[in-house]
Amino acid sequence: MARDLVRLLSADPELGEGLTPEDQERAHQQLVAGVLHVPAGRWDASSAVEPGGSPLGLLIIDGLLLRDLDLGRRSSTEVLGSGDILRPWDVDSPVSELPLVARWTVLEDLTVAVLDERFLSAAVRYPPVVDALFARAARRHRGLAVRLVVNQLVRLEDRLLLAMWALAERWGRVTPDGVLVPMSLTHSALARLVGARRPSVTSALGDLARDHLLERTEDGWLLRGDPAHLVDPVTERLLAPA
Repeated sequence: MARDLVRLLSADPELGEGLTPEDQERAHQQLVAGVLHVPAGRWDASSAVEPGGSPLGLLIIDGLLLRDLDLGRRSSTEVLGSGDILRPWDVDSPVSELPLVARWTVLEDLTVAVLDERFLSAAVRYPPVVDALFARAARRHRGLAVRLVVNQLVRLEDRLLLAMWALAERWGRVTPDGVLVPMSLTHSALARLVGARRPSVTSALGDLARDHLLERTEDGWLLRGDPAHLVDPVTERLLAPA
């Protein structure tokens, strides 16, 4: 992995939106972080931290990452991308009595900023930037909460559709044919995403493709329709935000 430096507010301008113009200029010069470039494939995330180091976190600048958490033969997958914050050295620490194993897979070449102590000492002068970083962590937690709700649905087709629409909120692109989620997620990855077995997911995807609601293309996954009109078959209530 190559390592270089990046001006964080150039790489991620949203972090500086709460700053005054004067502070933005100063922060642009002072908020510098080391960068890791990780190629696609399996990633030993613990290698992102030097021995004895304990940075604030890793901020994804570009790329796409899967985090799998295994418990025996069961797995759960989280999709992470630009703007997400990671602390892989904290993953399911030894104090946990559950035999959990975390795996990291880079789907698209990853660029990660290392928010170390040097960065933190500069960032505390700019509270809106620190607040924005905490907001990113909260956004990730909200995404996990949404997955918990989605995975309670009985019909697998509904779980797949809503999980994909949740991804589309972050990464989707509107096209003439529908909303494209530009991710090469395999059937196995989708199965872990919605808490199902791969053969069942393959069958459900076939049904959704037949109904022109979700289909795989060479550019990713194409969604059609409106998620606000999906109905939970158990409660017969619209699956839309209250």
